[in-house]
Amino acid sequence: MNFTSAPSQDGTLGTPCASRSLAASLAAAFWSLALPGIALAQASPFQTGATALQTNLLTLLTPVAVILIIALGVGAMVNRISWTWCVAAIAGIALSFGAPQIVTWIRGMFAV
Repeated sequence: MNFTSAPSQDGTLGTPCASRSLAASLAAAFWSLALPGIALAQASPFQTGATALQTNLLTLLTPVAVILIIALGVGAMVNRISWTWCVAAIAGIALSFGAPQIVTWIRGMFAV
């Protein structure tokens, strides 16, 4: 495309080219904002990192939770542990593994 214009009667360059260029730029900006897929918008790096961290923590937490439940069961069997510890451990495990659902629920409540 040639964005230059021919000199006008008085020898100065006309402005139709500049207005076409501005209109093309505004149209491109509008469509980039209106359709982010065309603008090649990607996921947030924070979201990607948070998802990877969550996956790694759940992978490590699974065997720890199993060993904790076994230890609590043995402690309760020999009557050497308070039941509040058992309830707190079960609540902690439920919060750890249910964190994605809890976050989704809270975000849904506040429409975020």
